[in-house]
Amino acid sequence: MTPWTCIVYAECASKANSRKFALVRGKPMFIKAEKALAFEKAAVAMMWLKRPAAPFDCDLKVTCRIYYPTRRNDLDPSLCWDCLQKAGVIANDRLLKEQHIHWGLDPAQPRVEITLEELVA
Repeated sequence: MTPWTCIVYAECASKANSRKFALVRGKPMFIKAEKALAFEKAAVAMMWLKRPAAPFDCDLKVTCRIYYPTRRNDLDPSLCWDCLQKAGVIANDRLLKEQHIHWGLDPAQPRVEITLEELVA
């Protein structure tokens, strides 16, 4: 497999810290906040354009560099993994068996740089 790469030009939101309380059909629930929804929409659109002919369905190594606009953000790539699956890049986020996650600071251009490679045992 040739390494797959994508750069998402949007500020990554923490999945854990991006929840808000809401009533959905009268039931209390925690749903994604606007910042997380905005990132998800942008990321899925950009990943969709670079998706492979068929979703990757093998064990994968992922390298992810997340550049935040401030030092306040927690390093959390879990929303990126969901987006990879929603965009049809990977069959399931459980396939990401080896993860290399890097935090970066870039106030002018927050972004996420992702590379996927087949994990060879």
